[in-house]
Amino acid sequence: MKFNIVTFGCKVNQYESNMMKEKMLSSNFFYEENMSDANIIIVNTCSVTNVADKKCLKMIRKIKREYPNALLVVAGCSSQNNQNVYEALDIDILLGNKDKSKIAELIKEYLDTEKKYVKFYNERNLDFEDMLINDYNHVRAFVKIEDGCDNFCSYCIVPYVRGRERSRNPEDILNEVKSLAKQGYKEITLLGQNVNSYLKSGNVDFESDVKSFADLLREVNKIQGIERIRFVSPHPKDFTDDVIEAIRDCDKVCKIIHLPLQSGSTKVLKAMNRKYTKEQYVKLAKKMKEIIPEIVFSTDIIVGFPGETEEDFLETLDVVDKVGYSTAFTFIYSKRTGTPAAVM
Repeated sequence: MKFNIVTFGCKVNQYESNMMKEKMLSSNFFYEENMSDANIIIVNTCSVTNVADKKCLKMIRKIKREYPNALLVVAGCSSQNNQNVYEALDIDILLGNKDKSKIAELIKEYLDTEKKYVKFYNERNLDFEDMLINDYNHVRAFVKIEDGCDNFCSYCIVPYVRGRERSRNPEDILNEVKSLAKQGYKEITLLGQNVNSYLKSGNVDFESDVKSFADLLREVNKIQGIERIRFVSPHPKDFTDDVIEAIRDCDKVCKIIHLPLQSGSTKVLKAMNRKYTKEQYVKLAKKMKEIIPEIVFSTDIIVGFPGETEEDFLETLDVVDKVGYSTAFTFIYSKRTGTPAAVM
């Protein structure tokens, strides 16, 4: 049977879709580029904004309308966040963020029994679900190092749909990078919701010399065959000196660093629960430029957060001027029901 995968959202979702694709291929399913020719359609959803939720639901309704005979599998953040809505759509296999690694066996079970499968877990209390990928067929590869988030920014749904921070075993990460290097990959992107808090919380009792994100960067930098290392997404509060020094010292770590701002107003940052002030952020960027002269920054900015005034917005523009970003991902605030900001 032939399958197609539709992916919405972040690079973590892209990684997990690649993992599901590999699981399917290794279980004797065939990948089909054209959705219209697939027997099985898998949708990996995103819930970072209201727009993302709407896009996912629109796609699923389109699939049910245009390809009623296809086996429909839905997983990801939007289904986890909107369980009742998705259950009402009568989907053949419906998951949240757990059990993506079991996708092939769940589909085989459905094909044998024709019994619909709906399963959601409490995402706050999960171990790291290992999703080793052995083949990408590309030059660049993603490697997931952690999942979930403990920051609880007031606008963000991620901790509620992906759970608390969980770190992956350092040796498994290094083995995956070594395997990718042997396959000829040159560039690695380390992935997570908050990569520079890696090993700071959650399941961190691993037998390894790697004790921090800085250690991990240095170890990946040693792997022969890898020429470029990137990482997303970090948090400014966790950009400790050892991480900055590792970026400086590791010749393979690209010196364009994502440093999410969200707002340049200390008042708004407090309401966002970002755990740093405007002054602390600007000071951090300045220090990183002094330690790594060639560094450039990308960032995320939210406009229109509840309570934001014109003066607050001008504070954001002031930080943009002071830091001088190479790239900015800018968003209008999106209300996420269930988060503190939704009732502000």
